[in-house]
Amino acid sequence: MISDEELNAFRLSGEKVRVVRDALPENDIRGIVVAWDDTHVLIRRPNRNVVKLDRRYSISPAKEPRISPEF
Repeated sequence: MISDEELNAFRLSGEKVRVVRDALPENDIRGIVVAWDDTHVLIRRPNRNVVKLDRRYSISPAKEPRISPEF
């Protein structure tokens, strides 16, 4: 799970992140970190929709290559 410090750094910088949910790259969520709590993170997508996701998903900068999740 990603730490509060890492999420805060993404939020303050406004850097786009990639949330990898499964093995299919089409299902990745890209956007900006808006808020979070102990179990969830809110990501604002480019179309301005906000998505609530579990913090256990892999979250990394969008500019880095995609890392496939391990099941």
